[in-house]
Amino acid sequence: MSKLISELLPVIGHTVVIYLFLMIALRVAGRHQIGQLSVIDLVVLILLGSAVETAMVNGDTSLAAGIACSGTLLVLNRLFAWLIQRVRPLNRELNGDPITLINNGRFVEENLRRAGLTHEDVLQALRARGLADVSEARFAVMEVNGSITVIPRHAKVHRSSRTTKETT
Repeated sequence: MSKLISELLPVIGHTVVIYLFLMIALRVAGRHQIGQLSVIDLVVLILLGSAVETAMVNGDTSLAAGIACSGTLLVLNRLFAWLIQRVRPLNRELNGDPITLINNGRFVEENLRRAGLTHEDVLQALRARGLADVSEARFAVMEVNGSITVIPRHAKVHRSSRTTKETT
């Protein structure tokens, strides 16, 4: 039993390192919703799985190595989900903040570059919401999950029910 554990420890270690590497690399690469992945994004994700598989299992293709690798990934995923819910700076670092893409009918070019989006990407989101032109949007925001929220110019703006205290 101790021999099996000593053979599986490198599998677990490699899996942890690759998981952390991919979390950081995918965060740096940008955010897309799964439904918004281009063909290229999808191919890269599939190839990533294949590329890291051998390294994660340390060349060991046994059932035990596969179970150790899979179990490690599930535990790491659960641990990160728990940490992200409880540690706000970690949540912000991994998930990022919403990014304003359109402000008062004009593209925010710096934010488009930061999000890795083109005008056409955002215009597609506008058309999906029935808007024909960027000038018809008050705001468009890329949410942390990769979706794009569009607020049309004609939409009512709801103010908070909280009011500021007046000084007397």
